[in-house]
Amino acid sequence: MSRDITLQALRLFIDVATQGSFSDVARRRGLPTSSVSRHINALETRLGHKLLVRNTRAVRLTDAGTRYVHEVREILAALDIASDAVRGNATKPQGRLHINAPVAFGRHHIAPHLAEFQHRFPGIEVDLTLTDAFIDPISEGADVVIRIGTLRDSSLVSRKLAAQRYVAVSAASYLEQHGAPPTPDALADHNCLVYKGANGEMPWLFRKGNEPFRPYRVKGSLRSNDADSLITAARQGQGIILFPTWLLHEHIRQKHLLPILTDWQAEAYTINDAIHLLFPENRMRSPKVTVFLDFLSEATGKPPYWDRLALS
Repeated sequence: MSRDITLQALRLFIDVATQGSFSDVARRRGLPTSSVSRHINALETRLGHKLLVRNTRAVRLTDAGTRYVHEVREILAALDIASDAVRGNATKPQGRLHINAPVAFGRHHIAPHLAEFQHRFPGIEVDLTLTDAFIDPISEGADVVIRIGTLRDSSLVSRKLAAQRYVAVSAASYLEQHGAPPTPDALADHNCLVYKGANGEMPWLFRKGNEPFRPYRVKGSLRSNDADSLITAARQGQGIILFPTWLLHEHIRQKHLLPILTDWQAEAYTINDAIHLLFPENRMRSPKVTVFLDFLSEATGKPPYWDRLALS
């Protein structure tokens, strides 16, 4: 196998390892499935090890393949960065950009901006993966990972996109029937729809001015681990909800939900809660990553557009 074919085989191997499907990779690459299989078979023959186990339902990595995929990803990333520099892609970035984001945030605030991003940079192909599980971008081959909350200690470079802020809201129909709570203490007399995740019920905290946040007791007829279900119930006039502004701003813009307790600052956790962009250090030299980070920061704005509406 020539070196050129070996390089193509490496890229196809990474794609199959990521997608878990020969046919999906072949379709995206515009190749026959038999061609993808042939390249990877030749790679395995050259290495003297099976890298992938194929069966009728799935493709998975062998132990050797798992070790190999991590190394190959970093090598190909470094090669792409070096090639970009030689080609002068700082002015015309190109290549495939792998983005990983939480499901809800990705749907609301990443996917809607991609058309404009790719209009500005038509040479960039985006591979967007949405998952709420924290991933290691190095082992998963992601260029940029977007995560919300306190960051773990890691070797990744982080850039803060925005603080995460919360707002309490309810439908006009609920307020017409029950009135708006004048203070957070009055929430005890209202039907509060509470998010309940893996760590239990989400606390509701408020403060006025520079006072410390303090929790307030809330109760209601509905708890759920699905934010969209609680938002739907609130829009139907069932009660009050507390969620981040980025999740609620479109409902507020359309006046389906109205902010309440606007003289108080709301919070759900006492820890520093923010939205961060994470990426391996070597990706900082990649033009496609640099332009995406700058574009997303520009599109979000300071303060972020979802705060300007929800907290005004």
